[in-house]
Amino acid sequence: MMARFCSLCAAFGVCAGAVLLAAGAPYGSWKHGPPSGPDYFPIAVWLQDPANAPRFKQAGINLYIGLWQGPTEAQLAALKAAKMPVICDQNEVGLAHKDDPTIVGWMHGDEPDNAQPVTDPATGEQTYGGPVPPPKIVADYERMRAADSARPILLNLGQGVANDQWIGRGSGAHIDDYLTYVKGGDVISYDVYPVVGIGKENGANYLWYVAKGIARLIKWSKGEKIIWNCIECTHIGNEKAKATPQQVKAEVWMSLIHGSRGIIYFVHEFKPRFKEAALLEDPPMLEAVTAVNRQIRQLAPVLNSPTVKDGAAAQSSSADVPIAAMVKCHRNTTYLFTVGMRNAPATGSFKVKGLPRQAVAEVIGENRTLRLEKGRFKDSFRPYEVHLYRIRGGR
Repeated sequence: MMARFCSLCAAFGVCAGAVLLAAGAPYGSWKHGPPSGPDYFPIAVWLQDPANAPRFKQAGINLYIGLWQGPTEAQLAALKAAKMPVICDQNEVGLAHKDDPTIVGWMHGDEPDNAQPVTDPATGEQTYGGPVPPPKIVADYERMRAADSARPILLNLGQGVANDQWIGRGSGAHIDDYLTYVKGGDVISYDVYPVVGIGKENGANYLWYVAKGIARLIKWSKGEKIIWNCIECTHIGNEKAKATPQQVKAEVWMSLIHGSRGIIYFVHEFKPRFKEAALLEDPPMLEAVTAVNRQIRQLAPVLNSPTVKDGAAAQSSSADVPIAAMVKCHRNTTYLFTVGMRNAPATGSFKVKGLPRQAVAEVIGENRTLRLEKGRFKDSFRPYEVHLYRIRGGR
């Protein structure tokens, strides 16, 4: 139970084990939704050209989110040829493809909780007002669901979910708006890009915002919605900053450990020049993202299995560096997934329940093992380091 060792979950009174959704990939209730088998975990890319689908598939991407000014017939044909499913707008073309398995969900909208553009009818001058009223989002959701209930509807929210200092929500916005926004979709996603886009002098110190927003969405939706989130991996609009491959990995695993059921990579870059698929032009980051995605796909049946409530306790050697963790049990094997939650080192002391007196933990992907005595062991964490443990036997 993460509330025992992660300050975020303690603060919001929620843990991944508290999610009320059934175990397994939670899409079986939609005839034309994403795959419902335990081997499927959504790893998506945001608003990309279908022509690049084969290259993204090589990087472990298994889903497109959004299509620029689409869907069009040509876009859907290209994705179908690449065997890349998509969640897209419910426009005329999309609705004409109700029986097309290429479309696995409908895109409700992007960041309606941010300030919306307003045009002065007299001068034509454009300014910004408040966010889209939450009741309108819910009403639009009901309209979309009436048009096609065979697919889930995804609503993506902005960084105000996690960043209380974000000024981009505009006039009249209130944190309680989110209690209504989360009723406006079946899959609720959100984006926050700590390193490049939250207005902090050293955004690298705020990776934990990613987890904060997920914990909030689970609480606000009472664990009844499927939660996804977006991950930064380029400069986006900040020429001076970019997350490192290790920081991207940490953001991904913070997300998963705190209850995210789907990862969406934002791979655009707008400065110093526009690159729609900037990730594909960044070999070191592409290699790192591919490795993380491969790990997620390999562990998908584990991630889709129930979280073991109160499965472990952990302590950090530093009160300023909490260590988040999640326990899973799959095929008589115990998994402990952990990540340091701050930009500083610490040593973690763990006690995993339900193990034999002596056990061995394989540290996945690190070519090392650790011995456990009565379920106890220690390990060191560099800043934002991820450790994934596979422990045979028990439970």
